[in-house]
Amino acid sequence: MSLTLDDVREKLKEWKDIEIAKTSNPVPGDGNPLSEVVFIGEAPGEQEDKQQRPFVGQAGKFLEELLLSIGLKREDVYITNVVKFRPPENRDPTPEEKAACLPFLLLELSIIRPKVIVPLGRHALLHFFAKMSISEAHGKPQKLTDELTVFPIYHPAAALHNPGLRQSLKDDFAALGAFLAARASAPRP
Repeated sequence: MSLTLDDVREKLKEWKDIEIAKTSNPVPGDGNPLSEVVFIGEAPGEQEDKQQRPFVGQAGKFLEELLLSIGLKREDVYITNVVKFRPPENRDPTPEEKAACLPFLLLELSIIRPKVIVPLGRHALLHFFAKMSISEAHGKPQKLTDELTVFPIYHPAAALHNPGLRQSLKDDFAALGAFLAARASAPRP
């Protein structure tokens, strides 16, 4: 019997192997389990912890706006985080927290089997390209395998803290939209 996303959610509810799992709610991924596109953020914030759903705060509202700009709705894609629990005070997740939560992310990806992964920010990017910086990689598709492309983009929260990144994010989403459109119209082997 193969695992489902509901199984992953149930496992997360019971899992308490790191300190933040004992002090916050699990925030599993959310969205279309059949989507070819998965967006991966860093970790839940306060609103995500309360609602147990990724990207529902200010960064989530901006992400939804960016998705709409390329003709997608939140329910068209799958959205998740590297770390599945809120770090205190919204601090950056530690390497130990990221490593401990990685099996849950890998389970989600193995169930969904996306064709395009969009890491939002450096924490998500480092899981795929450990030596790449988000400032160099954003907006440029990176082929991971013949079947899988990683398309790094700045985290929407970065533009909330640094308004100068807002246009970069819009440009990156425009490039992502063009990439997805070209992919959809390309002949299948």
